Amino acid sequence: MEQYSFLRSGLLLAFTILYLVKPAHAQVSTEQLRKHIFTLASDKMKGRGTGSKEVNKAAKYIEDKFQEYALQPKGENGYRQSFVAKVTRVAVKDSIRQSDNIIGLIDNGAPHTIVIGAHYDHLGQGYQGSSLDSLGVGQIHNGADDNASGVAGLLELARHYSSNNLTEKFNLLFIAFGAEELGLLGSKYFTEHPTVLVENIHWMLNMDMIGRYNPKNGLAIIGHGTSSKFPAIFEGLTSDIKFFVSKDGNGGSDQTSFYKKDIPVLFFHTGGHEDYHRPGDDPEKIDYESLRAIIELEIKVIDRSMEQPKMDFIWTN
Repeated sequence: MEQYSFLRSGLLLAFTILYLVKPAHAQVSTEQLRKHIFTLASDKMKGRGTGSKEVNKAAKYIEDKFQEYALQPKGENGYRQSFVAKVTRVAVKDSIRQSDNIIGLIDNGAPHTIVIGAHYDHLGQGYQGSSLDSLGVGQIHNGADDNASGVAGLLELARHYSSNNLTEKFNLLFIAFGAEELGLLGSKYFTEHPTVLVENIHWMLNMDMIGRYNPKNGLAIIGHGTSSKFPAIFEGLTSDIKFFVSKDGNGGSDQTSFYKKDIPVLFFHTGGHEDYHRPGDDPEKIDYESLRAIIELEIKVIDRSMEQPKMDFIWTN
């Protein structure tokens, strides 16, 4: 009986410790990723075109998640930073449209801040331009990969860092950009009207189309040459997925706006596919396990970057 009592007491102590001591991080959840993408890229969202009721619903969804994760509002009106966007690629009657960046902060009382971003708008039903399917104009362009996948990554990173019970050495600023599809307008507006000091930004991570991983090509991480610190950050870095780095920080997505302000950047991207800017970019086609692995890789990169002093900037062009 004494041996049994000792064993039972030991098991009780072990379970008590497991209950009281929370894990050091929130595990990246494929279930959460799927939920975010199926919500943002559902037919009910009608393609999240800039200025639509549906893109505002998407903004509210992100805003609610930021509040749930206890991020500090860091827009100009709560989480929101509003700006005027203009459709220029095609002639439409309602070319002037209101848009919003959704901005939340994990304030660790640090002198410098890492910016993590992804755009949440898409093409609506193709009437605002940029659809690559001439017969698809008028159909919903769900934009599951472009860029509900990036927003899902943004939200999972926010959940991870807001629940890891650590006070990081850097603040973390999460931004869901509006009107990217009209010419990077949301990120341009933020960098011209920043809600944190630009000179205090350590570096910027951007996610745009990270949901259609192709093992033959691998994950592209663009911007490796924009700071002398990135080679050390990536040295010996491993992942369940294949990835490669390239130097240039310019072009393609919202990291460009930061790069043009002399801020080091990394752009995570799984490449183009047959559904890019077409009605077939649907949630069922996302590779959720690879998406999870990409976000886990990003966490490694972010954590390693916190071991570096303030990042220097290198112009790669």
